[in-house]
Amino acid sequence: MKIDKNQWKWTRQPANFSIEEDSIEITTAPHTDLWQRTYYHFRNDNAPVLQIKSSEPFFSFVVKTEFESKRRFDQCGVVMYLDSENWLKASIEYENEVFQHLGSVVTNEGYSDWATTEIDAGIQSMWYRFSRREDDFCLECSEDGVHFKQMRICHMAKASGEIQFGIYACSPEDSSFKATFTHMEITPCQWLAHDGQAPDET
Repeated sequence: MKIDKNQWKWTRQPANFSIEEDSIEITTAPHTDLWQRTYYHFRNDNAPVLQIKSSEPFFSFVVKTEFESKRRFDQCGVVMYLDSENWLKASIEYENEVFQHLGSVVTNEGYSDWATTEIDAGIQSMWYRFSRREDDFCLECSEDGVHFKQMRICHMAKASGEIQFGIYACSPEDSSFKATFTHMEITPCQWLAHDGQAPDET
């Protein structure tokens, strides 16, 4: 999809970025992050986030990320940032020269979690698909933009009606890198309705 600068809005605009018709580049600033309380007991809420809004209850958003991360926790990916205490993100977080963490964070009511799997440190590109079914969400990843694998399904307590979603990039430690976002697309919901066990009767 073509990127309409009038529709995309920053939460914490970075100092260095560019927006073209078909790509967005962000150069991260050191000590930027999104995290709330859990385990580390600190709250970091200063990462740049660029989003669009939608009231559509069923849709999917796809984006390809390319990155030159090189320091622990450098990350970029897809995000739904509702406010400082209610958001989710999916990304690759650099760890060392051997491996990175491909994972996701869901933050409800000011407490974050982090679900990850280790992948090779040489991977410098990943596609993400963010799908909405009302106030439930599915995060998926893909190495080729064709075959997507489920990362997580979650519920967001504050995600009723209009939401905002998009991209982010940050460097929690003393680092900076360039993240590039392309192939953005909004489609009918690719996360199909559940066809297995029937819901409990109320």
